[in-house]
Amino acid sequence: MGRIFEKRKDRMFARWAKNARAFTKLGKELAIAVRLGGDKPESNPRLRVTISTARSLNMPKDRIEAAIHRASAKDAADLQEVTYEGYGPHGIAIFVETATDNSTRTVANVRSIFTRYGGSLGTTGSLSYLFDRKGVFTIVPPSGDLEEFELDLMDHGLEDLFESEDGLLIYCSFNDFGSMQKALEQKKVEIKSAGPQRIPTTQLKVTAEQEADVLKLTEALEEDEDVQHVYSTLA
Repeated sequence: MGRIFEKRKDRMFARWAKNARAFTKLGKELAIAVRLGGDKPESNPRLRVTISTARSLNMPKDRIEAAIHRASAKDAADLQEVTYEGYGPHGIAIFVETATDNSTRTVANVRSIFTRYGGSLGTTGSLSYLFDRKGVFTIVPPSGDLEEFELDLMDHGLEDLFESEDGLLIYCSFNDFGSMQKALEQKKVEIKSAGPQRIPTTQLKVTAEQEADVLKLTEALEEDEDVQHVYSTLA
């Protein structure tokens, strides 16, 4: 029983640690949304969709409200969205999105992680052509005719739609993100999560051992407090 309990405890603490990191990242996304559009969800589309994402990941209501309140304060940290690009081991391109109040600290940390795990940090814009920026929504499948629903969304930039374990996935171009969000809200569709993502235009297959090397790098990046999202060309 003791060994089984220890395994369960390890999984429990790992889950808590993962949730804590996710909530920290969501708190920064809420803060940026407030800075860009104000603290009223009804008049701030980005804040509305970030709150929906936070709720879908079971972020407590009081933490969501506290993050919005802190971001509204006069002495709130001035978070900036900064991106970094580089190569990991075995020729895998990696794109990193951060939210930081100290870009000097962040670039030093990101460069150190790349170097430690056999990669190298490149110049801004050097690898962006390897990723398409898309708007991605996860929604609760609506009742009714799904084909008609899909046809309606094509007028708002729908590029792809398919089912997943988490719900219905919707892809559109980054420029159509706002139009798609508005259309889904007007249809009273429940949005579980939404946001821009960088989809690789090409992917590279590697061996299992090489994949493990790349994952060590991406996981280390994801654990950094300033890093919000990590994308790669790993197949």
